Amino acid sequence: MDYRKVAEGILATVGGKENIQDVTHCLTRLRLVLKNREAIDLKDIEKCEGVMGVVEQGGQVQVIIGTKVEHVYDEFCKLVDVSAISKNGNVSEGQTWYGKIFQFLSTSFTPLVPAIAGAGLLKGILTAANLIMSKKGVNITVTDTYIFLFAASQVIFYYMPIFLGISSAKALKVSPYTAGIIGGLLCYPDINAIVTNVASNSAVFGLPVIKQSWSMGEVTRVFSYTESVIPILLAVLGLYCIEKVLKKYIPSSLQVILVPGISIIVMVPLTFTIFGPIGIWIGNTLQNIYNAIMGISPILGGALIGGFWCVFVAFGAHRALVPISFNSVAVTGTQTLMAMSSPANIAQGGAALGVMLKTKNKNLKSVAASTCVTAAVAGITEPALYSCNLRLKTPMIASIISGAIGGAIIGWGGVYAESHVNGSLLTAVAYSAGGPGKFMIYIIGCAIAFFGAAAITYILGFEDDK
Repeated sequence: MDYRKVAEGILATVGGKENIQDVTHCLTRLRLVLKNREAIDLKDIEKCEGVMGVVEQGGQVQVIIGTKVEHVYDEFCKLVDVSAISKNGNVSEGQTWYGKIFQFLSTSFTPLVPAIAGAGLLKGILTAANLIMSKKGVNITVTDTYIFLFAASQVIFYYMPIFLGISSAKALKVSPYTAGIIGGLLCYPDINAIVTNVASNSAVFGLPVIKQSWSMGEVTRVFSYTESVIPILLAVLGLYCIEKVLKKYIPSSLQVILVPGISIIVMVPLTFTIFGPIGIWIGNTLQNIYNAIMGISPILGGALIGGFWCVFVAFGAHRALVPISFNSVAVTGTQTLMAMSSPANIAQGGAALGVMLKTKNKNLKSVAASTCVTAAVAGITEPALYSCNLRLKTPMIASIISGAIGGAIIGWGGVYAESHVNGSLLTAVAYSAGGPGKFMIYIIGCAIAFFGAAAITYILGFEDDK
């Protein structure tokens, strides 16, 4: 693929660099915010070399490139005068409130996905190794190597407020390092000790620090801001408003010191008296709703998640569900959401395999083969979703049916991981946390999703691409 040529083709069909308000990218999509959306035709973009599809979501025109999108993005930025791009933030104006939320969440979490996936894989390997060695009477958790590796697998999750604070600040184009300080404050050992000591009262500037504890069955849990996600997101939104006001009234020559200094002083009490407690309440509410749904029927819940997760992906709505998984880990120490979404990812790969085996078109066969591997092995489904499954219809239906069956099995088995881990063959070992039995249920659910989607696609067939 000639990345320069692909970038030039896309830029030409979106009205040139004069029409670009902002440009970012995720794992597979080039995300464009345009000044004049009416001036372009999405079908023209789809005809460009290297483009697998186009989605308009959350005020963005999202061009699906695949796993090589970063190279196209680099070339695209060379063609566009980045300094002329609006500094009003990646969350664009002129869209619905829920569109802004989806875009904010997506832009905040996407940069962290590779690190989260890598850490989740490492933690899964350690979990599996500990299970195997413990059966042999060997405790590897006390060895220096295990301790170092386990710490490496925990860093991104334990210090999530710092990492997420920086990425969400970049999404809003406020000071990322000021946000990082606020996130670090939430994880600071002395502050964590104060917040988790619910037996005593604490205050900052005379304002009471809100602390929370609650019972889950016979266990009483005390909330800690480490590993949390919603409090820092709210805090960064507050920082955005404060910086905007300060920059309006403070002379530019003094802003480099006064804006971050005053922002930190103001945000310290606000974080622990308003944004943090509200974040805790929202997180607990989401967790209770999720637990209630799963309490009605984990089989039905698993079927819905496994069947429709990639439908959410198609509309970009899955990013709104990701905080539930992170919050679940922070509150309970485990998560089941991504376990039940795993068959959806695997089924997309299976459906692509069915396309590869059935089609007579050599180009489509090649594309289906590569996207099958990307979806099943790495859990990146957009290339398979847009290049063949969604467009050919039957493979998409096959993946929904097979993903629902696999999700129902995993929901019935109560499979979980001890960290947020995307569903794929590479990260499957992370779901061995519940023991060999639950791990086998996970493998069976994913296998049914993969081979079921491939079989249904092959048997029912589709209108071949000519």
